[in-house]
Amino acid sequence: MVSRMFRMETEVDKSRRDLLRTRLRNSNTTASPVLRDLRGTPAEREVPLHVWVLDGSDALAGGLVGHTWAAWLHVTYLWVDERHRGAGLGSRLLSEAERVARAERGCSASRLETWDFQAPKFYEKQGYDVVCAIPDYPPGITEFTLTKRLG
Repeated sequence: MVSRMFRMETEVDKSRRDLLRTRLRNSNTTASPVLRDLRGTPAEREVPLHVWVLDGSDALAGGLVGHTWAAWLHVTYLWVDERHRGAGLGSRLLSEAERVARAERGCSASRLETWDFQAPKFYEKQGYDVVCAIPDYPPGITEFTLTKRLG
């Protein structure tokens, strides 16, 4: 019988985090032929994708921050200043990000997360489908994950 002693720690440790990420990535690559095929290709890396809308005085009227990875666009943030809402800027930002992802980066799909009080209906109008709903994340709020095929 082998006896092992372990010690658990809970402090933030960036070097251990990086080591863990590397080891998990290697384990995942070993286990998945799809991830193995991605290694060494341009699709392997996350590439930032930002789209900005500036008003007449060059102030930020809205923006979209995301990235592309493995033929997917991931929208992280989409925001339009209250003064400019209802003018179609959100749709234009999303459409431009999807265009760049599809035409310039070869993406075939998009994904994003939003809360129930934010914009799930807006994204559904843009052709996104709810694929996941997580109630009480955080408590009292439902988080939705939506996806769309870019065609």
